Amino acid sequence: MARQYPSLTPALREFIARQHVFFTASAAPGSRVNVSPRETGALRLPDETTALYLDRTGSGNETAAHMRADGRLTLMFCAFDGPPQILRLYGRGRSVGWETAEFRALLEAHYGGAAPLGARQIMRLEIELVQTSCGYGVPLFSYEGERAAIENWHQAKGEEGIRAYWEEKNLTSMDGLPTGLSLAAE
Repeated sequence: MARQYPSLTPALREFIARQHVFFTASAAPGSRVNVSPRETGALRLPDETTALYLDRTGSGNETAAHMRADGRLTLMFCAFDGPPQILRLYGRGRSVGWETAEFRALLEAHYGGAAPLGARQIMRLEIELVQTSCGYGVPLFSYEGERAAIENWHQAKGEEGIRAYWEEKNLTSMDGLPTGLSLAAE
């Protein structure tokens, strides 16, 4: 049954650490709801009420647009092996752009200081509520590993190609909202 917490407990942090994927959900007034899968290697939990994830270039940039317009963000984790459980982190999020001093500071503090090719922002969630639920309906799956596709795509595009892609596909959402993605460093 569902239980609510004001922040992450050590047991909940351990549950998150065992997962291989999480999902982000966001929306803005009048927009479509966006749900995206993310690999947990990009996730950091610097304290009990903050979650960060390093966001790399992809097909769109919906979450960044929604953070600018509304700020509501939910991260969901679910157990695909072991005991069933779903965990959601609800709160307010914002995009920290690749070109900012804050991005560089977060990168240094939580990601070893080096941004992988295609890094465009770090999403920062200030957690307001943590909720667990049973997860009985989540099927069992076996983890085989990460796909090389995104790394290969970034390498094939190169830095200039990625910036051109940002200009073409990542400056506005599918609903026409600005994402705030900068094409130039500060």
